[in-house]
Amino acid sequence: MEPTTTTLPNCRSLPAGEPVSPPPRRSLLAGEPLACVAKAVITLLLLALSLTTNAQELTASVDRNELAINETFTLTLRYSGSQRGGQPDFDLLEQDFEVLSRQQSNQYRVINGHAESFVEWTVILAPLKEGKVFVPSLHLHGQISDAIPITVNKAGQTPSGDNRQAFLEVELDKDKLHVQEQLLVKVRLYTTVGLHDIATDPLQIRGAHVEKVDEQRYERRIKGVGHAVYELTYAVFPESSGELQIPALNYVAVTGRRDPFSLFNRNAQRIRLRSEAKSIQVEPKPDSYSGSHWLPAASLGLVQSWSKDPEEFKVGEPITRIITLRAEGLRAAQLPPLPKLNMEGLKTYPDQPQQEDQPGMNGITGSRIETTAIVATKPGSYQLPAITITWWDTKNGRQRATQLPAFRFNVSGAPVVNSAAPGAANLPSAQTPITKKVEPGFWQKIAIAAIASHLFWIFYFFYIQKRTGKAPRTRTKLKTKMVDKDRLLDIIREGSPQEIQLDMRNWIGERWPEVGSLSINDAAQQLNISELKQISQLLHDTIYKEPPKPLNRHQLRILTERLVNVENHFSSEPNQLPSLFNG
Repeated sequence: MEPTTTTLPNCRSLPAGEPVSPPPRRSLLAGEPLACVAKAVITLLLLALSLTTNAQELTASVDRNELAINETFTLTLRYSGSQRGGQPDFDLLEQDFEVLSRQQSNQYRVINGHAESFVEWTVILAPLKEGKVFVPSLHLHGQISDAIPITVNKAGQTPSGDNRQAFLEVELDKDKLHVQEQLLVKVRLYTTVGLHDIATDPLQIRGAHVEKVDEQRYERRIKGVGHAVYELTYAVFPESSGELQIPALNYVAVTGRRDPFSLFNRNAQRIRLRSEAKSIQVEPKPDSYSGSHWLPAASLGLVQSWSKDPEEFKVGEPITRIITLRAEGLRAAQLPPLPKLNMEGLKTYPDQPQQEDQPGMNGITGSRIETTAIVATKPGSYQLPAITITWWDTKNGRQRATQLPAFRFNVSGAPVVNSAAPGAANLPSAQTPITKKVEPGFWQKIAIAAIASHLFWIFYFFYIQKRTGKAPRTRTKLKTKMVDKDRLLDIIREGSPQEIQLDMRNWIGERWPEVGSLSINDAAQQLNISELKQISQLLHDTIYKEPPKPLNRHQLRILTERLVNVENHFSSEPNQLPSLFNG
């Protein structure tokens, strides 16, 4: 990498024996050395500020961090700075990798009115040694990318039929398993020739639930010959014990290069590939297991969060408790409901639980989120009991328990008085005027006046609706919506992702009652509002993704304000509903 040269204005250095012609300049005063030093300091500060400002202009990423010694992976390097020309020193990669190919592209795009341009390099790399290696940091225009760790394993066993131009391989991640435990089935298509028009039926197994969770394309060398690999990963959950049969899979493809200008391609050949059938023994639930629900998982965790600071609980104010149960290797439908909270002095209002399955390279991670609003009716000290979930550790083959510790909090304020007492106390005085001191016709006159007033407003309402074709809207309702919007924006600015998700779901349910019981994602699909779909994706990546993605609060605030405008448009035009609800 070439060193960076910084030129200091009006300062010269004359090496011995090397004639240098000074550039034409004005005459300097006697204080030239001091002025030269000051200018040098200012220049260095500006350079350091420039480097700090553009610290994220060069980024590097890979399509996977773990592979075998005979496989390849893709490195993507992106530069979004203002300087043009040049390229990183890719020779640094040759210490641990073989550079198979490299491509450069210049891109310009506009997303939501924001324009961005960048230069992107795509590099195909093959590791040269096993173990833990790093994609080194690369430099460009003073920017430095992050180093990326790569785990290189030993070469896998050579599949049978490696001399053929194309063949299939089926691999199971376990030799045996228990009922309802996740089994990963990897189906790989190897080829040394071009294939197109590939067709296959999805994997279906009798007596098991099957879901496709991952899809990858990479290259693997077998006896020195490069093979393109197309890999599909399925998560299989057997529903009963006994022998589980993985049926043979059939692939149909066409070899050779497709000619779009010819109806007949003489060099093409239609081939049929068939994999080998597999079988695996499924064992029943162990007799030693003592849990109330059978939960075979690779890992299981419980997380609790609150909508407010636990030190600020007050009588009569609702507090939202959110508990997330997440298990790797289990579907959300397999997760049990959490114990209900029943304590004297606390009223609970549980919400509809949310269930979500997140597919990935390691199969399915199921999540169950239970939200409960808690209202204290009297002050004091409360302790919520611990929650313990017993499960079966499939990695170590033993029973384990995950516990959410007991939670203690204090509630301040005056106790809530029974609303019936004041009414009972005032009953005699309310009845006395009727029977003794008030004329018999007085209340009848009040009732007639009230009925007449209601009839007047009903006729007025229908008159306005008939004349304008719109229902009148009160200022009070609009004012309430503005307050709701401000509270929601405050939560987006300062609240946790779980608090934002809860308030956003409640806000959507109030504005669109027809989707009040649905999750944010389901409501977005039903309402077909793009802003709501983007909000759902942002919250999903932050709360459920592993590792979690940082929440972009600025983008979330902009999307929410747009969503409010969409909602206000629907509210101000009652007859202009989304196309989903038009008859």
